[in-house]
Amino acid sequence: MLRLISILAACCIFTVSGANLRQQAVGVYGRLLCGDKPASGVKVKLWDEDTGPDPDDLLAEGVTNANGEFKLQGTESEATDIDPVFKVYHDCDDGIMPGLRKVKFFIPSQYISAGKTPKRLFNIGVLNLETKFPKEERKLT
Repeated sequence: MLRLISILAACCIFTVSGANLRQQAVGVYGRLLCGDKPASGVKVKLWDEDTGPDPDDLLAEGVTNANGEFKLQGTESEATDIDPVFKVYHDCDDGIMPGLRKVKFFIPSQYISAGKTPKRLFNIGVLNLETKFPKEERKLT
Protein backbone atom coordinates (compact mmCIF):
# COMPACT_ATOMS: atom_id res chain seq x y z
CA MET A 1 0.00 0.00 0.00
CA LEU A 2 2.83 2.38 0.88
CA ARG A 3 4.41 1.72 -2.51
CA LEU A 4 1.14 2.60 -4.30
CA ILE A 5 0.87 5.86 -2.36
CA SER A 6 4.49 6.72 -3.25
CA ILE A 7 3.85 6.07 -6.94
CA LEU A 8 0.67 8.18 -6.93
CA ALA A 9 2.46 11.02 -5.12
CA ALA A 10 5.30 10.95 -7.65
CA CYS A 11 2.81 11.04 -10.54
CA CYS A 12 1.04 14.03 -8.99
CA ILE A 13 4.32 15.91 -8.53
CA PHE A 14 5.35 15.31 -12.16
CA THR A 15 1.90 16.30 -13.42
CA VAL A 16 1.80 19.50 -11.36
CA SER A 17 5.38 20.49 -12.23
CA GLY A 18 4.75 19.75 -15.93
CA ALA A 19 1.64 21.92 -15.89
CA ASN A 20 3.72 24.90 -14.74
CA LEU A 21 6.02 24.80 -17.76
CA ARG A 22 5.63 27.63 -20.25
CA GLN A 23 6.63 27.39 -23.91
CA GLN A 24 8.93 30.35 -24.68
CA ALA A 25 10.62 31.44 -27.89
CA VAL A 26 13.46 33.77 -28.78
CA GLY A 27 15.44 34.69 -31.87
CA VAL A 28 18.49 36.69 -32.94
CA TYR A 29 19.90 37.85 -36.25
CA GLY A 30 22.79 39.95 -37.50
CA ARG A 31 26.00 39.97 -39.46
CA LEU A 32 29.57 39.06 -38.51
CA LEU A 33 32.71 40.54 -40.01
CA CYS A 34 36.38 39.71 -39.64
CA GLY A 35 37.90 43.10 -40.29
CA ASP A 36 36.37 44.43 -43.49
CA LYS A 37 35.39 40.98 -44.85
CA PRO A 38 32.31 38.86 -44.10
CA ALA A 39 32.95 36.18 -41.48
CA SER A 40 31.45 33.26 -43.38
CA GLY A 41 31.10 29.74 -41.99
CA VAL A 42 31.28 30.92 -38.37
CA LYS A 43 29.48 28.70 -35.85
CA VAL A 44 26.67 30.49 -33.96
CA LYS A 45 24.46 29.08 -31.20
CA LEU A 46 21.44 30.21 -29.22
CA TRP A 47 21.29 28.89 -25.65
CA ASP A 48 19.06 29.08 -22.60
CA GLU A 49 21.61 29.46 -19.81
CA ASP A 50 20.26 27.93 -16.62
CA THR A 51 21.46 28.25 -13.05
CA GLY A 52 21.47 25.49 -10.48
CA PRO A 53 21.12 21.81 -11.33
CA ASP A 54 19.15 22.40 -14.55
CA PRO A 55 21.58 22.05 -17.50
CA ASP A 56 21.81 24.73 -20.21
CA ASP A 57 19.55 24.10 -23.20
CA LEU A 58 20.66 24.49 -26.82
CA LEU A 59 17.82 26.30 -28.60
CA ALA A 60 19.31 26.60 -32.10
CA GLU A 61 22.63 26.52 -33.95
CA GLY A 62 23.94 27.28 -37.39
CA VAL A 63 26.72 28.94 -39.37
CA THR A 64 26.96 32.32 -41.02
CA ASN A 65 26.37 32.52 -44.77
CA ALA A 66 28.80 33.89 -47.39
CA ASN A 67 27.89 37.47 -46.34
CA GLY A 68 28.46 36.72 -42.64
CA GLU A 69 24.72 36.83 -41.94
CA PHE A 70 22.84 34.55 -39.57
CA LYS A 71 19.37 34.09 -38.11
CA LEU A 72 18.56 31.76 -35.22
CA GLN A 73 15.24 31.00 -33.54
CA GLY A 74 14.52 28.54 -30.77
CA THR A 75 11.99 27.47 -28.18
CA GLU A 76 12.07 25.91 -24.73
CA SER A 77 9.57 24.94 -22.03
CA GLU A 78 10.54 26.21 -18.59
CA ALA A 79 8.71 27.07 -15.38
CA THR A 80 10.64 30.36 -15.12
CA ASP A 81 11.71 32.85 -17.78
CA ILE A 82 14.41 31.54 -20.09
CA ASP A 83 17.78 33.32 -20.07
CA PRO A 84 18.73 33.49 -23.76
CA VAL A 85 22.38 33.81 -24.73
CA PHE A 86 23.87 34.11 -28.23
CA LYS A 87 27.33 32.54 -28.63
CA VAL A 88 29.85 32.92 -31.46
CA TYR A 89 32.75 30.49 -32.00
CA HIS A 90 35.39 31.87 -34.37
CA ASP A 91 39.09 32.22 -35.17
CA CYS A 92 39.13 35.75 -36.59
CA ASP A 93 42.39 37.59 -35.82
CA ASP A 94 43.51 34.56 -33.80
CA GLY A 95 46.84 33.60 -35.33
CA ILE A 96 47.85 30.02 -34.61
CA MET A 97 46.11 29.71 -31.23
CA PRO A 98 44.47 26.32 -30.59
CA GLY A 99 40.68 26.08 -30.58
CA LEU A 100 38.22 28.89 -31.21
CA ARG A 101 37.50 32.23 -29.61
CA LYS A 102 34.11 32.09 -27.85
CA VAL A 103 32.06 35.22 -27.28
CA LYS A 104 28.63 35.41 -25.67
CA PHE A 105 25.95 38.06 -25.68
CA PHE A 106 22.89 38.18 -23.43
CA ILE A 107 19.61 38.75 -25.25
CA PRO A 108 17.27 41.24 -23.52
CA SER A 109 14.19 39.72 -21.90
CA GLN A 110 11.78 41.81 -23.99
CA TYR A 111 12.66 39.55 -26.95
CA ILE A 112 11.27 36.45 -25.21
CA SER A 113 7.81 35.50 -26.50
CA ALA A 114 5.20 33.08 -25.24
CA GLY A 115 4.63 30.18 -27.63
CA LYS A 116 6.67 28.36 -30.25
CA THR A 117 7.58 31.32 -32.47
CA PRO A 118 9.24 34.57 -31.37
CA LYS A 119 7.09 37.63 -32.02
CA ARG A 120 10.19 39.72 -32.74
CA LEU A 121 13.85 38.90 -33.21
CA PHE A 122 16.76 40.64 -31.50
CA ASN A 123 18.90 42.49 -34.06
CA ILE A 124 22.41 42.20 -32.67
CA GLY A 125 23.67 44.33 -35.56
CA VAL A 126 27.03 44.05 -37.31
CA LEU A 127 29.84 42.69 -35.13
CA ASN A 128 33.49 42.88 -36.09
CA LEU A 129 35.08 39.75 -34.63
CA GLU A 130 38.52 41.40 -34.56
CA THR A 131 37.23 43.08 -31.40
CA LYS A 132 38.48 41.60 -28.12
CA PHE A 133 35.22 41.25 -26.19
CA PRO A 134 34.98 41.35 -22.36
CA LYS A 135 34.94 37.89 -20.74
CA GLU A 136 35.87 36.25 -24.03
CA GLU A 137 36.76 32.57 -23.64
CA ARG A 138 38.46 29.86 -25.67
CA LYS A 139 36.72 26.68 -26.83
CA LEU A 140 39.20 23.89 -27.43
CA THR A 141 37.97 21.41 -30.02
